[in-house]
Amino acid sequence: MACSKLSLVVLLALLVVLAAGPAAVRRAEAAASAHLHFYMHDVTGGPSATAVRVVNGPRGNFGNTMVIDDKLTEGTSASSTTVGRAQGYYMVASVANLEFLVNMNVVLTSGPYAGSSLTVVGRDDVSVPVRELSVVGGTGQFRMARGYVLWKTVTPEILDLEIFVNPS
Repeated sequence: MACSKLSLVVLLALLVVLAAGPAAVRRAEAAASAHLHFYMHDVTGGPSATAVRVVNGPRGNFGNTMVIDDKLTEGTSASSTTVGRAQGYYMVASVANLEFLVNMNVVLTSGPYAGSSLTVVGRDDVSVPVRELSVVGGTGQFRMARGYVLWKTVTPEILDLEIFVNPS
C-alpha cells in the first residue's frame, strides 16, 4: 500500500512537470539569453596596429591572413569604455571577391560577463551591409554557448557587433 501511494505521488509530480514543460523551458531560455552590443576597432596600420598581416596570398588578396587583437568598446570612439578584445584571425577566402573567413574569440574584460569569452566563426562578405556569423561556444558564463553575431561596417576600421547568445 505504501509503495502504491509513493508511486501515485511520483506519477502526479511527473504529470505536473510535463504539463508545465514547454512553457517552463521557454521561460528558462528567455532568462538565459543575452544581447551584447559593442564596437570592434580593427586597426590595420600605423604604430598601434591591432591587425597584422601574417600571410600574403599567392594571387591578389586571395589567402591574405590577418591576426587580430582588436579592442572592443561601448561606443564608436577608440577612447570609449573598453569592454574586451577580439582575438583571432581572418583571411580572404574568395578568389573573386573580398569575402573573409573569420575565426575569433570575443574576450570580455568588464561588465557582468567579465572573464568569459565567446567563440565566433563565419563568413564576412563585405559587400553585404549586415553579415551574420555564428557563435559556436565560449567559456565562463558562456560555456557551450550558441547564437549569432550581426556584423556591420561603420568605417573600414570600426565594426558594429550585436551578439545574441544563449549562455549556459
